Amino acid sequence: MFETLFASSGAGAALGFIVYAAVIILEIAGLWKVFTKAGEPGWAAIIPIYNTIVLLRIVGRPIWWFILLLIPLVNIIVLIMVMFDLAKAFGKGAGYAIGLILLSFIFIPLLGFGDAQYQGAGNRAGATI
Repeated sequence: MFETLFASSGAGAALGFIVYAAVIILEIAGLWKVFTKAGEPGWAAIIPIYNTIVLLRIVGRPIWWFILLLIPLVNIIVLIMVMFDLAKAFGKGAGYAIGLILLSFIFIPLLGFGDAQYQGAGNRAGATI
């Protein structure tokens, strides 16, 4: 009796890991394409810390905002602003930005593999890179 219980939970865990790994790979590939569309190197998507700096560059925010992302609670507000800027940089609206915030594992690949074109970060006062 216990053998079948443990065998099925092991299979479920393996299936869960496969699904999780597939979602992570899809999100990395989507971010790679987003970076490529924005004229940045795609490989930057797989380098921790550097990928955040490149993302800030794409949305036109100063690099020192990375420090703000290290501060608890402040990072939530900054990340929301960055996701709104990312949607705007690709010609998408507030609804898409909310999708990026809440379901980034779906909306980042949609942004990368979809027909959205990078339109630039826009002219923002003080947006030094």
